[in-house]
Amino acid sequence: MAVVTKLTWSQQKSLEKMLGNVSLRLLYKSSVHESDIRRMNEKCTRQGPTVTIIYVGNFVLGVFMLGDHPEEHNNLKRANPSFYFSFQKNDINAMKTAVLETETKINSGQMVCYSSGQEVFSLHPGESSFSVDDSLKNTLGIYFRSGSKYSECEVFHVDGIGDDKNYISKITGATKHRNSLLVELRTYKPCVDFVSEIRILLLGPVGSGKSSFINSVKSVFQGRLTRQARVGSDVTSITEQYRIYPIKDGRHGKYLPFRLCDSMGLHEKEGVGLCMEDIPYILKGCMPDRYQLNPSRPITPSHPNFIASPSLKDRIHCVAYVLDINSINDLSSKMVAKFQQIQKEVLSYDTACVLLLTKATNGGEFLQGNFSNMDKPMTFQSQIVDASKMLNIPIYNTFVVENYTSEWELDPVKDTQILFVLRQMLRVAEDFFEDLP
Repeated sequence: MAVVTKLTWSQQKSLEKMLGNVSLRLLYKSSVHESDIRRMNEKCTRQGPTVTIIYVGNFVLGVFMLGDHPEEHNNLKRANPSFYFSFQKNDINAMKTAVLETETKINSGQMVCYSSGQEVFSLHPGESSFSVDDSLKNTLGIYFRSGSKYSECEVFHVDGIGDDKNYISKITGATKHRNSLLVELRTYKPCVDFVSEIRILLLGPVGSGKSSFINSVKSVFQGRLTRQARVGSDVTSITEQYRIYPIKDGRHGKYLPFRLCDSMGLHEKEGVGLCMEDIPYILKGCMPDRYQLNPSRPITPSHPNFIASPSLKDRIHCVAYVLDINSINDLSSKMVAKFQQIQKEVLSYDTACVLLLTKATNGGEFLQGNFSNMDKPMTFQSQIVDASKMLNIPIYNTFVVENYTSEWELDPVKDTQILFVLRQMLRVAEDFFEDLP
């Protein structure tokens, strides 16, 4: 009979992505192979990098060791970076992590990890118990006593790791950045008291990724993939209504003080796509949520839901032009002219604007530790410059992102890109408020 992990399929896939798109192969399971250090060693030594996981009540606690699993009769291993993590079974996206330089030793039937000579983690398979030092417990958000019992222990071989001494620090960089950005955005408040929420309008050709970006942002805050905004093909726009999407923090959380506004895609032909005469009404805040757009006929003040006297909070505070980074050079002269016409309109209202380049498959560059310059991956420098010149938007307000499109699970690297871009949009909108009389 095949030995099966207690991790759900979703949990295992999330772990594999977090560790750098690796594969996990189960080597040892205490309930099957005996709860004994000797049996654990027989299954796990000389197998390369491993992840050891224990299940304690509603918690999952683990350690990823880059070196080989320790052998019973060897001396203390040299120090290697080890990645410790914990999460509750029903919420892997709230995972807490720590990276320590640790040496691992088998001693008196236990696997013991030392950091700077101090014991930080120990596992006693014979007694199905474990201990974690106070500092690491606080970091991981767990509060079990020393010698607490676990119900199951599993050890996995980690396949797909290159020969890189800095591997752990690179793959944990995404999770750290993601978590810090989440904290910042969850506590965000507009800089002026008379505006309760920031409104960001996404404008771009059909199929450029406007609705996909909205879905991506909502997914990160929901902790699961969601596709509320309907997504069309590269040819046909499926967005027929003007929508103002609130962003909710978790299934039962609060609504955050920013909203993303979606509209019909732009088209080079007249009478197709978003009507150009609707754009001033959208910018001023006159168009209501769920208004049925008509490519050949704009909204008029006689419409029963027309907002005749919009306040500053109803206005668009930032416009994000959305372009497929792979198709910038394929835009027709008519489409470029239409963008430039819209840009003149946007600037006439002193509205802040940014350029969002989507469909960029650049996760590998972020995995190389390039978080300090994550909005300008080297692979796309020429496209970034071309798009910036075309719309006369500064390079520092041009951002690159890869949306969630066909994935089943969240990825911390993508989450980090998406959150970073959203934060920068809000900062640009803040400049709009600072410039108000």
